[in-house]
Amino acid sequence: MGRLKGIPTVLSAELLHALSSMGHGDEIVLGDANFPSASVAKAAGTRVIHCDGHDIPTLLTAILQLMPLDKYGDSPVTLMAVTDADVKRGVKTPIWGTYQEIINRSEGREVPMKSLERFSFYERAKNAYAVVNTGETKIYANIVLKMGIIVD
Repeated sequence: MGRLKGIPTVLSAELLHALSSMGHGDEIVLGDANFPSASVAKAAGTRVIHCDGHDIPTLLTAILQLMPLDKYGDSPVTLMAVTDADVKRGVKTPIWGTYQEIINRSEGREVPMKSLERFSFYERAKNAYAVVNTGETKIYANIVLKMGIIVD
């Protein structure tokens, strides 16, 4: 693959193509290592984009250098909610704070994030423009980003 100036090296040609093909309101899923990326991508009618060797914060930082988040609606960012059983076990999601910091810094504003119950998240993901399979091993690290617009 050729080198381009200013493009983060963690972004593959396939991922760059997906990002540049997306339009306002399209969504991209960054699935953790446990996310059923292949079956979700198949249901969405798209292919899995493999970024297996990268964690989500690294990919998120790189993606948001190029992709604006939607400013319309209640939230351009959706996370997979912790199940009731895991809440009872005391499972924590510190990666969400990391995401919030990356997103706010990238957008230059406080960006609201919402969460969806696990199976509702899967259904939402089945409508995504692209599904990215990552090497992220932290629990409940799945995230959906909604494409915004660039205003001159």
